[in-house]
Amino acid sequence: MASKGTTRRRLLARAPFAAAATALAASYGTLLATFARFLYPAADRKVEWMYLARVASLPAGSSLVYKTPAGETVNVARRGASGAAADFVALSSVCPHLGCQVHWESQNSRFFCPCHNGAFAPDGTATEGPPAEAGQSLPTYPLKVEDGLLYIEVPLEGLPLGDARRADAGTDGESRCA
Repeated sequence: MASKGTTRRRLLARAPFAAAATALAASYGTLLATFARFLYPAADRKVEWMYLARVASLPAGSSLVYKTPAGETVNVARRGASGAAADFVALSSVCPHLGCQVHWESQNSRFFCPCHNGAFAPDGTATEGPPAEAGQSLPTYPLKVEDGLLYIEVPLEGLPLGDARRADAGTDGESRCA
C-alpha cells in the first residue's frame, strides 16, 4: 500500500507543474499565431467592375439597393444631373455603429439608421446619433460611367472566416438590384 500512496503523492505533486507547462505552451502558441498573422497578412479581396444601371434610368434624387456577388448590400444614390460618376455615391448599407441596415430618405436628403437614429450625409459622413459621436462614416465604393452605363467596383467574394452571407450570394457574377 505504501507504494500506491507514494505514486499518488508524486502525481499530485507534479500536477501543478504539468498544468503550468500546458498553459505556457498554449500561450506561446497563441503568441506565435499572432506573429504569423502579422508577418503573413490576409490577401486582398478580389474586386471587379460590375454593371449597375443605365445612367438615364436613375433620375436625380433617386436611389437603388445593389447586392454584390459577395453578398454585401450597397446603397447607390444619384445626387446630380450631369451624368458623370461624380453625380452618384455608392455607400455600404451597414451602419458602422452596430451593423443595422441604413436606407436613403429622399425627403431629408440623408441616409438613416433606424436602430439608434443615426444619420449620414449624402456622401456617407455621419451627422447625427452614435455614428456621428464616434466619427464613423459609411464605407464607399468606387463608381464609373462609360457610354451611359454606371459601373461599381465590388468584391467578388465575401470576407474569410465565417462570412454567413456567402451562402445567399450567387456565383454567377451578375449584378442584382433590388
